[in-house]
Amino acid sequence: MKDFLKELQIEQTNSGVSTGSNWLAGNGENLVSSSPVDSQVIATATSASKEDYEKVMQIASEGFKAWRQWTAPARGEVVRQFGEELRKHKEALGKLVSYEMGKSLQEGYGEVQEMIDICDFAVGLSRQLHGLTMHSERPNHRMYEQWHPLGIVGIISAFNFPVAVWCWNTALAWVAGDVCVWKPSEKVPLCSIACQKIAQRVFERNNVPEGVSCIVNGDYKIGELLSHDKRVPLVSATGSTRMGKLVGAAVGSRLGRSLLELGGNNAIIITENADIDSTLIGAVFGAVGTCGQRCTSTRRLIIHESVYDQVKDNLKKAYGQLRIGDPLDEKNHVGPLIDKDSVNQYLNSIAAIEEQGGSFVVEGGVLEGEPFQSGCYVKPCIAEVKNEFPIVQHETFAPILYIMKYKTLDEAIAMQNDVPQGLSSAIMTTNMREMEKFLSASGSDCGIANVNIGTSGAEIGGAFGGEKETGGGRESGSDAWKAYMRRQTNTINYGTELPLAQGIQFDF
Repeated sequence: MKDFLKELQIEQTNSGVSTGSNWLAGNGENLVSSSPVDSQVIATATSASKEDYEKVMQIASEGFKAWRQWTAPARGEVVRQFGEELRKHKEALGKLVSYEMGKSLQEGYGEVQEMIDICDFAVGLSRQLHGLTMHSERPNHRMYEQWHPLGIVGIISAFNFPVAVWCWNTALAWVAGDVCVWKPSEKVPLCSIACQKIAQRVFERNNVPEGVSCIVNGDYKIGELLSHDKRVPLVSATGSTRMGKLVGAAVGSRLGRSLLELGGNNAIIITENADIDSTLIGAVFGAVGTCGQRCTSTRRLIIHESVYDQVKDNLKKAYGQLRIGDPLDEKNHVGPLIDKDSVNQYLNSIAAIEEQGGSFVVEGGVLEGEPFQSGCYVKPCIAEVKNEFPIVQHETFAPILYIMKYKTLDEAIAMQNDVPQGLSSAIMTTNMREMEKFLSASGSDCGIANVNIGTSGAEIGGAFGGEKETGGGRESGSDAWKAYMRRQTNTINYGTELPLAQGIQFDF
């Protein structure tokens, strides 16, 4: 067994159901985790049955009653210690992320660093859960707002960020006074078990109530239980738009809250005033990072006709230098897709591009031979297309980059916005007027709009999320914490009379 698995206490067979310090046997089907890197079985994990889920929910409900009584700074101290524990195991957890999911080792480390960063953010936030005070229209009255914990937060995460997205939600939810029940992707169960074991050490040292951090590994049926459960006031779900619509409908039918982070079809507009060298870095990393399996991956380049050929030629040269292979080797830029199903989707998309009239600047295909024996390694490719092609309107979770021309900035912005998704966007320009127009109300319609950086990646301090079919949710920084709490307006009468609002008289 690899050293990083031993450090993270991953066994050959693991329980995938936990309420904190207690690990349930898990009576659902076994989940076999195979690495897309080399197709080797890493380990297995038990999953939750409906009965296991019910046990977890009962413990989480009781845990919330105790956890909400802790002061926010005391909860923040637990999160601070969790962040410190993550620092100790950053290398091991980063390697597990890379090996189980397939992203490059640098990106695996980066994902754990995002966990550490959100913990730091949440610690400060634990002393800043501010409400407002308002002047009352009635004499001798005071009005103010305060924020209270919601309860159980259900978290459904995707395979492409197997640890960071959970932590974005959990760190904020914990300082808010909520407890969390995490349903990870069944494709990466070991990452969730490792995170839970790291948290367990901190929780045991601090006598944190059982049920504050729970995991329920399993398939979509566990997600359905969370979505329909009235004991779960908030479900935060990351994944495809198709999945998000199902979750949103289920949660909405019971008038619960959903925080949805769904698909992206992200574009970079490259103007005639762009710095081509920096543009190339942002575009290539955005397109091939995580083998195109980020929700913020760059899918489309909308290039001004005057620099189109120059950008195209530079992209071809850059793609010719990409190193594809074992993501645990830091010399490689691109690792594998998550599994054979993703490879088939990639191939189907390539076929659709050709059927719809596109042509390839850089050809794609599946890589074969000894280094690529898992069958999950593919060639990042570039296709010349029109924005209205059906395949371009669809998000393909693979390293396929679409390029197209434009004449005017108005035309480019319209093309950028003319897709169902609205997550991330960028413009490359040294022209202030172009920049400001892109950022104005008539510019990008995405939740994230960048200037002179790519679409991929986000800082912890800003709220992360998108519009339209991306779901409208916001996680991480800014005031995203409010999604995990309920607002309460309070009015205090400190006088001896009871005047009514709006001057209404109701005398006996």
